[in-house]
Amino acid sequence: MKIGELANVAQCTVETVRYYEKEGLLPEPARTPGNFRVYGPRHLERLRFIRNCRALDMSHEEIHTLLGLADQPADGCGAINAVFDQHIAHVEARIQELLHLKQQLGALRERCQIEQAVDACGILHGLAAMETEAKPERHTHLG
Repeated sequence: MKIGELANVAQCTVETVRYYEKEGLLPEPARTPGNFRVYGPRHLERLRFIRNCRALDMSHEEIHTLLGLADQPADGCGAINAVFDQHIAHVEARIQELLHLKQQLGALRERCQIEQAVDACGILHGLAAMETEAKPERHTHLG
């Protein structure tokens, strides 16, 4: 199948397919004599795998690792479990950050309970007076 057909079946864009190829996540396809890309079932399966990983918010590095492990079918799945355990830890760290953010936003929202002039708005005053917290150093793919 051609790139447009692959993208359509995998429910993504042609640009996504090309990007995953460029990133080395999707293997380069065969080419016709007219230099058109020709994709097969293996490409579709791999593209769906990549898209499912992305839907789980996995980084390209994690996906590369999983694909490399998937290409070694005789090995045990301990390394796959380790990738998932690490990703779960990343998700938990992000949840904690989002809960903290929610708390900060709620505290700011509490500062403005009634309709008033903008220059008296507690939210705007709170934002202006708020001390920016130093971001903790992360050891995850969250950056």
